[in-house]
This record gives sequence, C-alpha cells and structure tokens, in this order.
Amino acid sequence: MKTPKSVISNQLSVISDGIEKLNPLAKVFKKKQNNRNFIGRLLSIVVVILLAILWVLLDAHPALAQKTKINYSYAQLEDKDFSHQDLVGAVFAAANMKNINLESSDLSNSILTEGVLLGANLTNANLSNALIDRVTLDFADLTNAIFTDAIATRTRFYDTKIEGADFSGAVLDRYQVNLLCDRAEGVNPVTGVSTKDSLGCK
Repeated sequence: MKTPKSVISNQLSVISDGIEKLNPLAKVFKKKQNNRNFIGRLLSIVVVILLAILWVLLDAHPALAQKTKINYSYAQLEDKDFSHQDLVGAVFAAANMKNINLESSDLSNSILTEGVLLGANLTNANLSNALIDRVTLDFADLTNAIFTDAIATRTRFYDTKIEGADFSGAVLDRYQVNLLCDRAEGVNPVTGVSTKDSLGCK
C-alpha cells in the first residue's frame, strides 16, 4: 500500500519544523559554549597577571626593606658616633644631631631635612644626592665632604669648615653660597674638584 503524497508532505513539513526549532537551540548551545571558553581564557589571563604582580612584589621587597631599614626621624642623636658607616638612604628628618660624628660615612641619598647638626663632624662624608634642606650646619666640619647634587635649600652654613668640600651640582641658597665662597679653599681628594669651582665662586 502506497503512502499518499499528502501524508508524506505533512511528515516532511513536521520534520522541517522540528529542524527549524532545533536550529536556534543549537545556536544558543554553541553561544554558551563560546562564552564558557572566553571566560576560561579570561580567568587564565587574570591568574597569570596576578602571579606576575606577586612575583614583582616579592622580588622588590628586599630592596625596599634595605632602603628604609635606617630611620632616625626625630631621634636624639647628640654626641653619637656614626663614623665609617653605610648610611645610604638613611632618614634623619628633624633629628637632633648636635656634635654627632659622621666622619667618612656614606650618607648618599639620605634625608636630613630639618636636622640640627651644630658642630657635627662630617669630614670625608659622602652626602651626594642627599636631601639636606632646612638643616643647621653651623660650626660643623665639612672638610673633604662630598655634596654633589645635594639639595640644601634654606640650610645654614655659618662658621662651617668647608676646605676641600665638593658642592658640584648642589642646590644652595645664593646668600649661603656667597658666604661659603668667602672661605672656600682646597680640592676634594676624591673628586678632584676645588671647593671654589664647585660653588661657582668668582
């Protein structure tokens, strides 16, 4: 018995409708699958970035700790002996350092802002790139000290010994420079620069 054409046509129509209904579902499934893949890749990238940041922080920690290990801010250091020491990057902000002994110490990149160094011994000390603003250096001994590229604005140098000190590139108040030039003499034994030349004395 042959199946009527109308029945076959109806069956084909039903199958076609079923395929059309399934097609959007397949698209939705594929879209969800793509979204999952995208989210997975995104999470992988985030994890890699976080691991990289953690590695950088762990790697930099020793250097940061080394730079900040010495902090004498507001400390009472009168008459203390800090001679021949590695004080690179040390902080002495607003510290009382009257008559302190810093002979031959490395104070490069240190911070002495608002420190009081009346009568301090800074013979042969290295203060290159140091922040020495608003510091009192009256009666201090700066013989052969190195102040290259230091910032010493509003700092006092009254009756300070500066024979052989090198102030090349240092930022000083013009009035203080004029006073220093009146007694500038000698040549720094390390840099080979004369004190007068380093101050730009005429």
